[in-house]
Amino acid sequence: MKALITFLLLTIIPIASAVEIYDKETGKYLGQLGGSQYAPDSTNNPYGQYGSKYSPDSINNPYGTYGSQYSNSSPNNPYATNPPVIIDNSK
Repeated sequence: MKALITFLLLTIIPIASAVEIYDKETGKYLGQLGGSQYAPDSTNNPYGQYGSKYSPDSINNPYGTYGSQYSNSSPNNPYATNPPVIIDNSK
């Protein structure tokens, strides 16, 4: 439920494009959190690498490493010990 609320808030509230997410352990870039549905790096772009529900790098892929409710690296798993980190580069 917490993940759903977070997702809904991120969809409704526009976030500056400087907010990025990364894999905490590997440092792998996982896109810009929120943003335009047309931005190539946005997690809101349903056709982009970081927003598609089919992309292995997307937090929106329910079967992927970063989107599965069972993955240790997913923000959708409330028990994950390696969820992605959010970095605000606008400051």
